[in-house]
Amino acid sequence: MQAITVQDRSTGLAGLSLTEEPYPHAAENDVIVRVHAAGFIRTEIDWPATWTDRAGRDRTPSVLGHDVSGVVVELGYGTTGLTVGQRVFGLTDWARNGSLAEYVAVEARNLAPLPAGVEHTVAAALPISGLTAWQGLFDHGRLTAGQTVLVHGAAGSVGSLAVQLACEAGARVIGTGRARDRDTALGLGADVFLDLQADSLEDAGQVDVVFDVIGGDVLDRSAALVRPGGTLVTIVSPSTVRPQDGRTIFFVVEPDRDRLADLARRLRDGRLRPIIGAVRTLAEAPAEFTQHTSGKTIIRVADDE
Repeated sequence: MQAITVQDRSTGLAGLSLTEEPYPHAAENDVIVRVHAAGFIRTEIDWPATWTDRAGRDRTPSVLGHDVSGVVVELGYGTTGLTVGQRVFGLTDWARNGSLAEYVAVEARNLAPLPAGVEHTVAAALPISGLTAWQGLFDHGRLTAGQTVLVHGAAGSVGSLAVQLACEAGARVIGTGRARDRDTALGLGADVFLDLQADSLEDAGQVDVVFDVIGGDVLDRSAALVRPGGTLVTIVSPSTVRPQDGRTIFFVVEPDRDRLADLARRLRDGRLRPIIGAVRTLAEAPAEFTQHTSGKTIIRVADDE
């Protein structure tokens, strides 16, 4: 099968290539998915799990990409809950070969059924970004109706979903980003938008939750905006700043089949809309790791069915 792989850490993104790889093996509780669409994160090449397995052993050549949408073509021993021919979407394990390939082996528990009528290219934009947005807002931020949340990067792949989910939950949403993101963020439901290059971040006032996807100075300055008892949530890196009488949480997204299914229903019903940027072919994927377009870049591997 064809796949996008990396083999030499020292070459960085220049080492990405389209190669022929063996068909994956379905381990116990796995399924093999014929990939129709996949997503990736541009920093994957820097992750330790891209280069080693859970035991710390070299696993190159490694297939990149961890968002997947496709069709189940094979069940591993003991696998339950999914069937051959079923449309599914979800995320692959960080320390195993990923979704930028024609086929991928995935733990069944990391996948959810994909409702009829939802295109694979749309579904592939949802797993990592959607779960990250939900877990950041509600599992870690404990956001509730009537509270105020400050969402940095409100027009990005994660932030745009966080804005929509927070609005539906009855929260007041302040979004941030660049000037070009204003209309997008407000169109998604944000009550207020702050241009991080022209406006004062402190104009946001006091908030109950900060959801950060930027880090650095923006993260540090956000701590002072959190009300007593509130939470500063970041997905960038562990933070040394902490709100007065509040919490700071750094987290990495975790698989959750039930939440994926819930997000898929919202997508099907038109209550949630991922922002998709470019849609490229598998052969074009290596070049996309160096591009910084608005929205999530999706790799179309096979035609929708």
